[in-house]
Amino acid sequence: MTLDTRADSRSLEALIAGAARGDHVCFARIYERTHRHLFGVAVRILGQGQAAEDALQEAYVSIWKNAGGYRSEVGGQTIQAMTWLIAVVRNKALDALRSRVRRKETGWPESGDLDEDEVQASAHPAPSAMQLLEQAVQTLHIEGCMNALEGSYRQSLALAYYQGLSHTEVAAQMGAPLGSVKAWIRRGLDRLKGCLAAQGVGA
Repeated sequence: MTLDTRADSRSLEALIAGAARGDHVCFARIYERTHRHLFGVAVRILGQGQAAEDALQEAYVSIWKNAGGYRSEVGGQTIQAMTWLIAVVRNKALDALRSRVRRKETGWPESGDLDEDEVQASAHPAPSAMQLLEQAVQTLHIEGCMNALEGSYRQSLALAYYQGLSHTEVAAQMGAPLGSVKAWIRRGLDRLKGCLAAQGVGA
């Protein structure tokens, strides 16, 4: 991990600590520094549109309410501030995805109740309820398999695929040699695929 990365992480941790004390200025700075990146996380799960924006808004409300629950280390494993923020956004986006699946399955809302985004979306081919359900189920399987990975494999994969970092950026974030990071990601993917295959989920 580079000096700039460590300083940036400590600064974000300090802002979260300030938000936990009810400091609205700290919370505003968290938003300014992270909203573009976190919106990208929501978009990767939900696609462009109001759903991603709503999930991001709910995530920031949760971050404000639960800032005091952030811990930089859990069970001996370091939890970067941005990693925690991304986890909050992903949880809200996955909740929205599951809700979308339920609406598709039950046939709600009726066409007369569609909002503007849904009206626009209806003009283009949309995933079926079964496809959305399969996507949600696969996401849950992936989460379970990710949690079963060893620390270095899990962290490197999370940085590369959830945060969208390059291998070089992952190496800098973890403070590890580039060759080791590439090996962790490759082996982690192999183990992830094996775990998913054992559960009957296509990798």
